[in-house]
Amino acid sequence: MNIIILGAGQVGSSVARELARDDFNEITVVDVSQPVLDELQERMDIRTVRGNGSYPSVLEQAGIDDADLLIALTNSDEINMVACQVAWTLFNTPLRVARIRSQDYMQRRELFHEEDGVPVSVTISPENLVTEYIHHLIEHPSALQVLDFAGGRVQLVAVRAYADGPLVGHPLRDIRRHIPGIDVRVAAIFRGGQAVAAEADTVIEPDDEVFFIAARKHISRVIAELRRLDKPIRKVMLAGGGSIGGQLAALLERRYQVKVIEMSPERADELSRELNNTLVLQGDAANPDLLEEENIEAMDVFCALTNDDEANILSAMLAKRMGARKAMSLINRPAYVDLVESDMIDIAVSPHQVTIGAMLANIRRGDVVAVHALRRGSAEAIEAVAHGTRKDSKVVGRRLDELKLPRGSVIGAIVRGEQVLIAHHDTVIEPDDHVIIFLTDKRQVHEVEKLFQPKATFL
Repeated sequence: MNIIILGAGQVGSSVARELARDDFNEITVVDVSQPVLDELQERMDIRTVRGNGSYPSVLEQAGIDDADLLIALTNSDEINMVACQVAWTLFNTPLRVARIRSQDYMQRRELFHEEDGVPVSVTISPENLVTEYIHHLIEHPSALQVLDFAGGRVQLVAVRAYADGPLVGHPLRDIRRHIPGIDVRVAAIFRGGQAVAAEADTVIEPDDEVFFIAARKHISRVIAELRRLDKPIRKVMLAGGGSIGGQLAALLERRYQVKVIEMSPERADELSRELNNTLVLQGDAANPDLLEEENIEAMDVFCALTNDDEANILSAMLAKRMGARKAMSLINRPAYVDLVESDMIDIAVSPHQVTIGAMLANIRRGDVVAVHALRRGSAEAIEAVAHGTRKDSKVVGRRLDELKLPRGSVIGAIVRGEQVLIAHHDTVIEPDDHVIIFLTDKRQVHEVEKLFQPKATFL
């Protein structure tokens, strides 16, 4: 696939790095900064073009005539939208993805339309995606990761098994006996950073990272079998009241006691007017006197959400040391994530990994409607739609034990209309089923895609 990426910032460079790993993709990155482009080209096998990505001449130089996909990820919503307009009007580029940060634009969905609006095929808001991601983690405080599939009817959850969990020390076949009436599938287990086959006789050990799939309504019950459930969340403190902090506070204040610490007096004043049940404080979240004064030791969750990685790490570590039960930090630099996610910080959230999944869902072959990067991008979960009949499809009309899935791939669940079916060996895939697949080795994703592509004779 011929892909042009506009913007070589943190999001753009991460997306380029991810897509460049695929030998099937030809990547061109456009940015106004030549030093940034030179650094990218040293690390990846890509083309680069210097210039404003909304200019027709720059897009032509980047090869827009033959491009299959334009991904506009600059820091300017307006440049991203104009670039999509130019690509559609002058070059008829088939698929156009734009990063839109302003909620003023995002709340007017009718604005994005090929016939009488701005011709953006897909809008991506990293801020919205990250806000939703953190919201899920606060709803399930015992989880390391919570991901939605099939409109939220199915969730894939990662938890770390504790020694006192009822299922720890038992084989997976005991799950049904422990939680009768609840269907669940353990998709993968990571032990010491390595994938362990999730077979019926596999024994769950303390500190295992367990990924399981279940209907949304059963998630909390399954988590309780793997570890002691954390106490319910009541009090949340957010460091940073920017786009993510403001949106998250608006979501959380409906159910929780929320405090926001914002450095900018102007932004703090703006937030105090926008939010209804949130206490907004102007100050430095890394100031121990302020944290002590605001009873940090009584906080169930502390989230550091500023644009500064170092400030986020410092304030989250400080909050944890001063007694906050759980500390999360937004971290943009991938090298920092594994470094700090341990005893210092409970969960490090990478906006790039959250965003990349939304991008990948639009370039996967076959009908792939959702993609989530897992374990810092080394694993992946996808939602694919089965099409065709037994005659022209490799999956439709077949039992799961008949499928030739690549090594490290597990089908965890099938969503059929409103019905959630946890996958078993004798489950038969029907047309239009949404199939949730977990891949411990994402290099096998193309084999899975080919499996779900009907033959060319299918109409």
